[in-house]
Amino acid sequence: MTAQNSATLPKSIAVKSPVGRGTALASLGVLAFSLTFPATAWGLESFGPWSLVALRSVLAAAIAGGFLLARRVPLPAREHRAGLAVVAAGVVVGFPLLTTLALTTSTTSHAAVVVGLLPLTTAALSALRTGARPSRAFWVAAVAGATVVLGFTLAQSGGSFSAGDAYLFAALLVCAAGYTEGGRLARTLPGWQVIGWALVLCLPLTLAGSALGLAYEPVHLSGHGLAGLVWAAAGSTFLGLYVWYRGMAEIGAPRASQLQLAQPLLTLVWSVALLGEHLTPAAPAAACAVLVCIAVTQRVK
Repeated sequence: MTAQNSATLPKSIAVKSPVGRGTALASLGVLAFSLTFPATAWGLESFGPWSLVALRSVLAAAIAGGFLLARRVPLPAREHRAGLAVVAAGVVVGFPLLTTLALTTSTTSHAAVVVGLLPLTTAALSALRTGARPSRAFWVAAVAGATVVLGFTLAQSGGSFSAGDAYLFAALLVCAAGYTEGGRLARTLPGWQVIGWALVLCLPLTLAGSALGLAYEPVHLSGHGLAGLVWAAAGSTFLGLYVWYRGMAEIGAPRASQLQLAQPLLTLVWSVALLGEHLTPAAPAAACAVLVCIAVTQRVK
């Protein structure tokens, strides 16, 4: 009896460990992502939007390329290249560019709550792409969380959408596609290789974009601007996506995506602490409601 019990215990731990590790990795990615908008706002103090997006991608590609060369990683297989192109278009180019353009006319707090709809968008595209069928309870909790985020967004903007919202809603679609495809690829490739190859794939485009942007947009170097550029490249684009894809591969895109419901609320905290923006009294209530939705989605399949 004792032998059976001792044999059962390690098996239980082995089954649960990947879920806990995947949740921790995905949560670390969310933490890194939550600093993206404040870092971008800082970066815009020194660079134009096109220059900033191109430069952050070039720096992130240099980091990723160094890792790929140091580890002597072979070129991705042919069957992975189409998926990597989707990741590159959605995560490396589309989302950073669209959100940076939005931040030229919108506050980081407003952008953060609009992009809070990303979890539901990612879960829906993942279900279509992979054939996953989350339960009705999962979808009810996910829609409830998205509704809270949308209501909070409308309250923040006085009941109407800002001019930058078109950029933000387009960013939701391209980023969700990139997350979904990246999560699928991360089941067969290490997460850092997924984002690494996507960054390298875009390098010719981002190098050209950097040259053009720096030629036509003014540059006013400052400590904030450089810090924002470095974090957006190393923290959000490389490290954040690395741990995010690792976590998504272990717990699945629909469940991982719901952890991002906390991202806009974390970004609001950084917006106050780093940028001096002001929050409305509705923020704590929205935070509690969203966290309840996250808890529900993490407990249902």
